[in-house]
Amino acid sequence: MGKRQSNAEVLANKKIKGCCFKIVLRSPSAAKEALPGQFLMLKAGAGQISDPLLRRPLSIHKAAGGEIEILYEVVGKGTRALSQRRPGELISFLGPLGNGFDYRNTGLSSRRPILVAGGLGVAPLLFLAGRLAAIRRDPAAGKIEVLIGARTKEQVLCEKEFKNTGCNVKIATDDGSAGFPGRVTALLEKQLSALGHKSLAVYACGPQPMLKELAGICRKNNVPAQVSLEAHMACGIGACLGCAVNTKDGYKRVCQEGPVFRTENLIY
Repeated sequence: MGKRQSNAEVLANKKIKGCCFKIVLRSPSAAKEALPGQFLMLKAGAGQISDPLLRRPLSIHKAAGGEIEILYEVVGKGTRALSQRRPGELISFLGPLGNGFDYRNTGLSSRRPILVAGGLGVAPLLFLAGRLAAIRRDPAAGKIEVLIGARTKEQVLCEKEFKNTGCNVKIATDDGSAGFPGRVTALLEKQLSALGHKSLAVYACGPQPMLKELAGICRKNNVPAQVSLEAHMACGIGACLGCAVNTKDGYKRVCQEGPVFRTENLIY
């Protein structure tokens, strides 16, 4: 499928919590092809003349049984239009796009995974947790660790879903209303110390300041880490160069060479 435009049927589109929605799309070919960390470029509005004009890049939250789930937050005109799409409608998209998490790498698959999510950063990590759980059959290897950060208890997302996948979930809230009181990066430091950092690998998604701090923590502890970056995208196929980030190998496009990058390659 790659970069070709396709249509998917909207099966459901419901509010999950606050301004967060989950849309479920029927697209067997895209669901079969999708990998954790990839994304779709969705046409938010309905009709031939789209308003807004540009598609919206959204991480794949789950892909199974011919269906793709997208978790998104209504923050502007595009996502507001997307929240108004109804079951039975067709929605145009490009994808799956981008390079996802390299979780099958021999050097990483032997390490215990820690998934670190800030806010809506849970979106691509639930898909990853499911794939990791499917290939980790040895109970002695330990459960997948999931650290979820949010401002308040009410803003914590997907705790139950990660637990249903068999993960060991810990919560961090900025205001201390649930779990660890403080930033999720501080909770990560605590977990790295408790679990023994030589046997761990970190996968993360969240706000840029969080990922920058996480990269420093992982470098300090010599723990390999991959992060899924967010960026404004006009095309999603590498043509507009609007999503470039600085790396040790020069500027790379989040939509093509990313959205997932190894932290040791990024220049913050």
